[in-house]
Amino acid sequence: MARVYNFSAGPSCLPEEVLEECAREMLDCNGTGQSVMEMSHRSSAFEPIIAHAESQVRKLMKVPENYKILFLQGGGSTQFAMIPLNLALRSGKAAYIQTGVWAKKAAAEAKKLGIKVDVIASSEDKGYSYVPRVEKISGDYDYAYICFNNTIMGTHYEYIPETDGIPLVADISSCVLSEELDVSKFGVLFAGAQKNLAPAGVTLVIIREDLITENPRPGTPTMLCYKTHADEGSMYNTPPCYTIYVLGKVLDWIERKGGAAGIHALNVEKAQYLYDYLDNNPGGFYRATAQKGSRSLMNVTFLTKYSTGATDEASLAKEKEINSKFVKQAEAAGLVNLKGHRLVGGMRASIYNAMPLDGVKALVEFMKKFAEENC
Repeated sequence: MARVYNFSAGPSCLPEEVLEECAREMLDCNGTGQSVMEMSHRSSAFEPIIAHAESQVRKLMKVPENYKILFLQGGGSTQFAMIPLNLALRSGKAAYIQTGVWAKKAAAEAKKLGIKVDVIASSEDKGYSYVPRVEKISGDYDYAYICFNNTIMGTHYEYIPETDGIPLVADISSCVLSEELDVSKFGVLFAGAQKNLAPAGVTLVIIREDLITENPRPGTPTMLCYKTHADEGSMYNTPPCYTIYVLGKVLDWIERKGGAAGIHALNVEKAQYLYDYLDNNPGGFYRATAQKGSRSLMNVTFLTKYSTGATDEASLAKEKEINSKFVKQAEAAGLVNLKGHRLVGGMRASIYNAMPLDGVKALVEFMKKFAEENC
């Protein structure tokens, strides 16, 4: 079967040349006569693999020397707990900007742990279709928290809030290395790898060293303490070795594409191509859901003209019919995983780093044909 264009929000498509390279090395990696899947994480064979991945993260993201790079497990959702357990140590208060499902879940997790959470801004009033502008965060907070790119809602921060010395924490799972980012403006950055870096299984954490404490909140499990992993070079227990190996290969690919700046230029071109069509398609058959000024380059969410907001049975049935037809016919055309999240409806095209421009062009051509046949 021919390769499809995979628009999944995660796990997502990976660069074909990386997949081919991993396939070639499946049975014999670096002349060891074994797969990375079989290697001991403490062996001399694996040591250069994890060291290379860490080195590439530091180089491509320009990570300052006073930051640790960790490869953890548990996905981004485990960070929702690790962050308050390790950072909320003085006032027990934290500021959250709520721009979607994941920031809301992170705030809820902190509350469970007894943190006083202040939601200082939210875009829930308009279905999380925009990112509120908070120029400066101040107050007696142990940290401030944002989700930099909102996968479900298709929104993205176009600015970095000033925090007056408060450590800024950002979930960058769905935009990591899709653009240049000044790491020094953050206390902690974290990213589940399964969208832009690797298969599911490893979570990248970049944390400023002064935030790594020997004494997290009372009762913090050993595995949820950043110091546990920082002291052991991410090898306190067996890490997700194969995922880290693939991550290193993807980082090499990003470097060949011109690093974060080069990848960003490609991402802008892809996203602009799709948004231009959504904003100017004849008859307005489609419309983007995210407001201009907050639009993601990674996750493009859109509706058809049959998504009117009406709640009568006939309107809802027609909307469901058209959406289902779109997804089914797109899949037959080799464009898969375009169904939108239930909270937004419609469709979602996740066009992460590895999605080629040709995939976006193929999607737009399909959309034109579908609109003509269903107007």
